[in-house]
Amino acid sequence: MKGEKGLRGEGEMGEKIDISFVMPMFNEEENIGNAISEIESLAKDIADGYEIIITDDASTDKSVCVVEEIAKNNDKIKLFCLKENSKFGGAFAKCFEEATKEVILYMDSDMPVSTEDIKASIPLIHNADVVTGYSRIKKGETTLRKIISTGYNVLVKLLFGLKIHDINSGYKIVRKKVIEGVKFISRSPFIDVEIFLEAKKKDCKVKQFPLIFRARSGGRSYIASFPIILATFRDMLKVKISLCKKN
Repeated sequence: MKGEKGLRGEGEMGEKIDISFVMPMFNEEENIGNAISEIESLAKDIADGYEIIITDDASTDKSVCVVEEIAKNNDKIKLFCLKENSKFGGAFAKCFEEATKEVILYMDSDMPVSTEDIKASIPLIHNADVVTGYSRIKKGETTLRKIISTGYNVLVKLLFGLKIHDINSGYKIVRKKVIEGVKFISRSPFIDVEIFLEAKKKDCKVKQFPLIFRARSGGRSYIASFPIILATFRDMLKVKISLCKKN
């Protein structure tokens, strides 16, 4: 994957850029308010213009109410609500479809990345099309989750030729041009792979950034639940079949 020529070098913040902060949300009433507050404070330092796109994946708690209350006095926040739970992929796709800025910064809605790591990784997008985070410290994972994660990443490498440390990382920076016109197949977390496949097809440059993912301060993650794991492997097959038909 090749990068763009003549952009600013790494390690330099350079000019501020327009950023769409996007967050799929499911049952995050304990976290979403703090996440929005942190993003707004961060945006003043790193963004010229910005928006906060939140897509609710049919939450069953008060997540939507929390966002709606904050958005009453903040026109930077754009909330979209799905009527049925999409097992992450639908909410993820909606966020990216609604983003209007030149750079899209995605993170999970429990804000797992520190503002320091975000500030350190932003300059990389000046000389890349995708910046993706991966954990430099493995902690808090069960043996089963490690086995599933390792097996999944190996399968992705074998089936799709992608060499990414953590395909489903909860932190990515993506130039809008990478996903423009893309019709995502996946409704599960496999949608992350589709972004990298699109970047590969367009000969885009991908950079990987080591960081420390913060532990949740509230709520729980649903990403490792059996229905979502099953949906992810189903989407893997769908995408692979689609690629085979095109070739």
